[in-house]
Amino acid sequence: MKSRSGELFDDDLPDRPALPSVAPLAERVRPRTLSEMRLPDSVAGPASLLGRAIASDRVPSLVLWGPPGTGKTTLAGVIAARTKSRFLAFSAVVAGVKEIREVLEESQRLAARGERTLLFVDEIHRFNRAQQDVFLPYVESGAATLVGATTENPSFELNGALLSRMRVVVLPPLSREDLGEILRSAVEDPARGLGGRVSLGEGSVDWLVGFSDGDARRALNALETAAEHSGEGAVLTATLLGEIYSRKSLLFDKSGEEHYNLISALHKSIRDSDADASIYWLARMLEAGEDPLFVARRLVRASTEDVGLADPNALRLAMAARDAVHFLGMPEGALALAEAAVYLALAPKSNALYTAYSAAARDVADRPNEPPPKAILNAPTRLMRSEGYGQGYVYAHDTAQGTAGLTCLPDAVSGRRYYDPKGAGREADLKRRLEELRGLRQRISKETKRS
Repeated sequence: MKSRSGELFDDDLPDRPALPSVAPLAERVRPRTLSEMRLPDSVAGPASLLGRAIASDRVPSLVLWGPPGTGKTTLAGVIAARTKSRFLAFSAVVAGVKEIREVLEESQRLAARGERTLLFVDEIHRFNRAQQDVFLPYVESGAATLVGATTENPSFELNGALLSRMRVVVLPPLSREDLGEILRSAVEDPARGLGGRVSLGEGSVDWLVGFSDGDARRALNALETAAEHSGEGAVLTATLLGEIYSRKSLLFDKSGEEHYNLISALHKSIRDSDADASIYWLARMLEAGEDPLFVARRLVRASTEDVGLADPNALRLAMAARDAVHFLGMPEGALALAEAAVYLALAPKSNALYTAYSAAARDVADRPNEPPPKAILNAPTRLMRSEGYGQGYVYAHDTAQGTAGLTCLPDAVSGRRYYDPKGAGREADLKRRLEELRGLRQRISKETKRS
């Protein structure tokens, strides 16, 4: 029976004997050598740059970049165990620049005596670009070797000058097979793991792997919590785990790279007319707590950039979805966004408006910004009329064809054609109409000049 209290665990499950209270399982089973780590040979094998650097105790300044739970802190610990340098570890979440600066100044004094310092900074991206400047002179002079760990793209989050002086080591997400082996080993290991006090039953490994989203620490923490809750001798099954954990916390950082990765995936799925992927990425974002109005704004953008006049209703529907989110709030507004996302995915596609505006904007930037032709300027004063304003203007509605063939572009961009409809959906009609009008305007313009 599910608890009605909203607590993580069911209130009415019987008490079970707790496992011995020790250091967290994830910490106990943390790899202690490079060979124990599940990294590709290209990243940390004996012949790799990092493998050779660790073996020779000549580790350069590094940025360890990878998703949570892929071994960044573990790798720093392995490096620390092999180095003859003084090793200091900080977290950018709690450490201040003043504290770091004092350590760096001390490392400079020690360097003068031939002593090396290796400084590990976890979540280094939490320091802003100006704060990161504190590392520069010490890294450049070799007074300290800096090893930073980050889940964010270093290209966006690290000071360019600092990044240019460091090697980036990319730690890939752990595979499902690797995570499964880590979990099984943690259950059986008598010295550092659970020592077989619980067992993994039907579907439990797949459940834990799916729950963890590739994060070994999260998978191990979930395993340990379930073991403590169930007690010695319990068989952990997917059903039991589902009862203990009502819902996983999705990997998503609304201010980080994942934020932009997922919205990019949504937009490009719509552009590629994949309705299923569009729904999936939309759900990934909304279920993780993304601002629905941020999603709505991107859907409006997609309606103009990727659908445009091939289906003018796309913009109307996207704006209606935005209004529905305002009116309903969440979670009810999610369906309005889903309706818009699917409609956009299935709509005929054209980027003609996007390319037309981009070309016009380039001409605005690159070519002389001349005034409009005088014929299409208003002439409310005698002086303006004497200067030729409005001279030769013909009111289009007074013509049989509905156009006077006037020259409306300045000389710098005369004859430029920006809008080129692709012929998809509604743009098929617009393309025919555009070609007819261009031909008609050109013919009238020539006849006017001859007369």
